[in-house]
Amino acid sequence: MKQYLLSVYHVEGEQMPSGDNMQAIFDNVDKFNQELQASGAWVFAGGLFPPDIATVVRVTDGDVVTTDGPFAESKEHIGGFWVIKAPDLDAALALAQQGAAACAQPVEVRPFQDEAEG
Repeated sequence: MKQYLLSVYHVEGEQMPSGDNMQAIFDNVDKFNQELQASGAWVFAGGLFPPDIATVVRVTDGDVVTTDGPFAESKEHIGGFWVIKAPDLDAALALAQQGAAACAQPVEVRPFQDEAEG
């Protein structure tokens, strides 16, 4: 089975859900995670801290430079992700639809390269 990255996007400046609504989202995501695990589609998942606490590492001619903040200046950033196994893109898209409904955010689907493609 092919592996896919399901990236959850947050838009900077959008108001976060209230406490009760946020708890419902957490509960929905937990349920979705359990369904992925039970179905065998689960590989790995995680939520991320906001991009303003990121550190970018660059190596140029052997010199290492680290800078604070996100790599890309953007109003949209990855807030979390799932790595799943699915037989094809249609199956991955169906799981992404469930994930987007659970977390109430857009989810981007991207296949991993096969070793033969790499």
